[in-house]
Amino acid sequence: MSSFNILVVEDEDAIREMLVMVLDQANFASIAATDAEEAQKLLDDKIPDLILLDWMLPGISGVEWARRLKKESVYKDIPIILLTARGEEEDKIRGLEIGADDYMTKPFSPKELIARIRAVLRRSGKIQGQAQIILGDLTLDTEQHRLTIGNKQLEVSPTEFRLMHFFMTHADKVYTRTQLLDQVWGRNVYIEERTIDVHIRRLRKILEEHGREDLVQTVRGFGYRFSLAE
Repeated sequence: MSSFNILVVEDEDAIREMLVMVLDQANFASIAATDAEEAQKLLDDKIPDLILLDWMLPGISGVEWARRLKKESVYKDIPIILLTARGEEEDKIRGLEIGADDYMTKPFSPKELIARIRAVLRRSGKIQGQAQIILGDLTLDTEQHRLTIGNKQLEVSPTEFRLMHFFMTHADKVYTRTQLLDQVWGRNVYIEERTIDVHIRRLRKILEEHGREDLVQTVRGFGYRFSLAE
């Protein structure tokens, strides 16, 4: 099973079930919602890797919800693909202007959908090539669940692996402890912020064995940053 999670937001039962089936066949994990309110609750529990979002939803429209997400620091980096029956150029432009990463007009083929998803995930830095994230001599393989420096495998826990996955897909950006908790553990996991410090220390100790402890940097008064720059 892929380590990538897709949030599907679609109010039509048949289309929603089809999307979930297509994602499952392509080895993506998925969760589904029928409207923006339900989707927000799912989002608060776990940050997905990508959102498939129907333009026309009951209550808050998909395009309005996308606009709101892009204004919040916790959610603004989540890639969004808008799904809609609207095919006019001005609608496509509007969707992209509010921050959507791609736009698909119904009906579309399952193959095109999966290709678009993988392309958006690659552009967002979440995947590179065959489910591998490569930065310098560091390689994180999401399918084999392996982290290596050169040809040496690092022994990391599942939590440290998730933390490295987030760092490597968000390199050179500074994150607070709260943001790291939200992104790596999920917003509904109630643990102390200082737990982050414990995992950072463990991660640095593992990296130190390979002379790379400087990859995870402390930004005093704010949080942490992962960077290959010295």
